[in-house]
Parts: sequence; structure tokens; C-alpha cells
Amino acid sequence: MTAIEIKNLTKRYKDFTLDNINLTLPTGCVMGLIGENGAGKTTTIKLISGLTAPDSGEIFVLGQNNKKNFKQVKEDIGVVLDEAYFPEAISAKQVNNIMKNTFRNWDETAFFSYLEKLSLPPKKAFKDFSRGMKMKLSIAVALSHNAKLLILDEPTSGLDPVVRDEILDIFFDFIKDEQHAILISSHIVSDLEKLCDYIAFLHKGKLLICEEKDKLLEQHAILKCRKEDLDNLPSGVVKGCRNGEYGTEALVRREAVPAGFKLERATIEDIFLYSVKSAKEGKA
Repeated sequence: MTAIEIKNLTKRYKDFTLDNINLTLPTGCVMGLIGENGAGKTTTIKLISGLTAPDSGEIFVLGQNNKKNFKQVKEDIGVVLDEAYFPEAISAKQVNNIMKNTFRNWDETAFFSYLEKLSLPPKKAFKDFSRGMKMKLSIAVALSHNAKLLILDEPTSGLDPVVRDEILDIFFDFIKDEQHAILISSHIVSDLEKLCDYIAFLHKGKLLICEEKDKLLEQHAILKCRKEDLDNLPSGVVKGCRNGEYGTEALVRREAVPAGFKLERATIEDIFLYSVKSAKEGKA
């Protein structure tokens, strides 16, 4: 069974359109959504979560069409949005009391274990939490009702590198169960490169790439050379380039580069940045 399947998804706003998106997230996997601010990441997450309705297309979550049977699977989804929404006067301990009357599968023991692991004070008012603490509380809630799918919008935003690493370890533990899956958006591309099996690149509402992470990394490389050497490469080898004072750097298709050129490893961030650059130049 697939965790998420999106078919021809379109959502129109006055000044933005999420345009004909198609992607599939298998169970047992993590997919990272990457894009600039305004690319459509949060819109996609809200559509999948049932928080807003599409203009056209279909979304299946854990095998159910989220227009028709979404109530059946809401218990199995843990959602963390880019802002945490809890009443300002309540404490984490009071959040537990609310959630155990909200979710049939609420696990109180797991929740307080996450509070301890994430160094969250159980009696402190939510209004006195830092942004990072608010995000950690949202993550603790999402993980404490036996969800099968996590949908995460910038869950590590505002967290320092040590805490981010702790959060990633928790997500790694979650995904060890092959019936689980995670969809996560983040501007911290290095986190996604560590965690994800699939990467989806959004740019101005369009899906530029949706591919297995390892395949993307195998297919691409960075080439540093003189501009004239780059110009002499066969057509289709170069996916994007930038010229500097001391030479040219380019993202290339690894297998198509002739012998004799020294290639360097491309990161997911390299592939994303050059893909966006090409799209802006009308080459993608």
C-alpha cells in the first residue's frame, strides 16, 4: 500500500497555482519536499492533510481518498505544521489531557517520554515556550497517538543543530516500522539528505523532480572547468552552470561526461539549486 498518492493535483489562488502535481510515497519511506518560499510546499501539505480542498485532482492517503473517507484515516496521521497551534495558557501536561480525549489511540506514556527526551517542561505555559519548544511539542503530539504517517511542515525550523539531530533520530526510529511513512518539507536540505528516500522539488507551483534520493545522487555530479571546456561538452550533459572569476562550475549528468574530466559529488542542495536556476532560465 502507498502512504500517499497524488494524481493531477491543482489548487488555484489569486496569485499562485499549484499546477498538476503527481507523486507517490510508498510505505516504509520518507519523502522530502524542497522548494523556495512560496513554491507550494505548505499548500501541498494542507491539501494532503484535508485542511483545504483542491480545485482538481485526487489525493489518496493510506489508501483512502481524502475527499471521501478521510475521517477513517485521520487517527493514523500525525501532522506538524510550520506553526504550532495550542491555547497560550495551557501547559504540555494539559495538552496531554486534551489529546487523550481527542485520539482513540493516544499513548500518555509515550507523550511524557517524548517531553523528557525533548527537554520540554510539562507545567510551563505554552505562551512562554520558544519557537523551537513549540515545534518540539507539536512533534511530541504527532508521535504519541500511534500514527502510521507523519506529515511535517518545517518541523526542525528554529531548532539548533544538536536538537535537530535528536529529532532526526526520532524520525529514523519511527520509520524503522515498514508500515510507517513520512512526508517532510524543510529548508534545511542537509537534514533531508540524511533522512529521505525520495526527494520532490517544487518551484513556483510546479513539480520539477520527484525521484529516489540515491538515484538523483548517482545520476548527477559537479564539474569544475574552464568555460570553453564546458561549451565543448555534448548537448544535454550540462543541467545548469554558473561562471565565476576563476572558472565555471556546472551540474552535469555523470554518465554522459567524457573521460578525462574530474567530477565531484553533487549534493541534493546542488541539484535543487541548479534545477531552479535552469527553470528560471527556461531550460527545464
